[in-house]
Amino acid sequence: MTMAKGSQPFPRSEYLRRLTAVKAEMKLREIEVLVVTTPANITYLSGYTSKSGYVPQGLVVSLKDEEPTFITRRMDGPAAIHQMFIDRGNVIGYPEALIANPERDGYDAIIEFILDKGVGRKAIGLEAKFLPALTVAKFKSRAAESKIVDCTNAVTWIRGLKSDLEIALMREAAAISDAGMLKAKDVIRSGVREADASAEIIAALVRGANGKPGTDVASFYLCATPRTSTCHIRWTEDVFQQGSQINLELSGVRHGYTSPLMRTFSIGKPSDKIRRLHEGEVAGLEAALAAAKTGRTCSDVAVAFNTTLKKHGFEKESRCGYAVGIDWTEPTASLKEGDMTVLRPNMTFHLMLGNWIDEDTGYVISETFRVTDAGGEPFTEVPRELFVL
Repeated sequence: MTMAKGSQPFPRSEYLRRLTAVKAEMKLREIEVLVVTTPANITYLSGYTSKSGYVPQGLVVSLKDEEPTFITRRMDGPAAIHQMFIDRGNVIGYPEALIANPERDGYDAIIEFILDKGVGRKAIGLEAKFLPALTVAKFKSRAAESKIVDCTNAVTWIRGLKSDLEIALMREAAAISDAGMLKAKDVIRSGVREADASAEIIAALVRGANGKPGTDVASFYLCATPRTSTCHIRWTEDVFQQGSQINLELSGVRHGYTSPLMRTFSIGKPSDKIRRLHEGEVAGLEAALAAAKTGRTCSDVAVAFNTTLKKHGFEKESRCGYAVGIDWTEPTASLKEGDMTVLRPNMTFHLMLGNWIDEDTGYVISETFRVTDAGGEPFTEVPRELFVL
């Protein structure tokens, strides 16, 4: 029995629209073929979300072909046929002999495909900064007649401007984020193990919301007393105590798309410092959303937040947020002072206002939003409260 096509999160026309934008960028850079190796960019251009990126693979986009060709490990080929919008004939599986081979690997299969197809003789684009130096050198050596052009983040910047279909999917992810955070409010209690609470919250993220299940488990951070000054720690073997503070960061996932959310919980009365910090952060969050209008800059958003927070007697050292979409972070625009990226409608950001002040003080709150002419429009609906349990 042949592998059947799965249901597609987007119509074929949406993927072709994205490919058209990428090909226009390729023409500007004067390259004939682009090898996309970043998993999130492969997802964006094909619908593929299988976790096979730990071995060499590449989506080859050619100006000559309407559809790209995906070259991956043979055992992962059926997943690509199932998930990708492209024709099954454009999925090529390379043999197991290229796995754990000290001389040759899957990138050799990609290079051979390009050379055999007779494309890229003038210029080949690579996401070079995300590839091992030896791999880039291999392309330069084996495709010696071609110019190798660094196209790192070329696709990622295109991803930054979301279609209405993508916005709809991020709203679905946001509803799941809400469900996970509300589950946290129910299960975090004195005497409960961090692991048990985390299991319940993650289960809610998988079950989903509004009839839409989570399709993956994103990064999940639960930083409880005495680790509230940390930002990227998982649950531990500890038990929540009366007086514990819990900083939680999570996201629902829909076909690769995320809408992250952060909130702070306190089992019992929080300290006056944390309450004051919460008030300042919420005021700053609202100022930042008001500033996130079409035509403004990332820097404007950061200035609005930082200025407001300082009026409440606090400062935030880290940036205020970043572009978000597939696989959480998009490594492009940052909500920080000095980033002059101009905001456009349907750009999406995680307004990440986690503030780790010193070794015994940390607090988190965030919203994922889209840029509109009227300001930042949040996707999630959980109240901006310091949850006292």
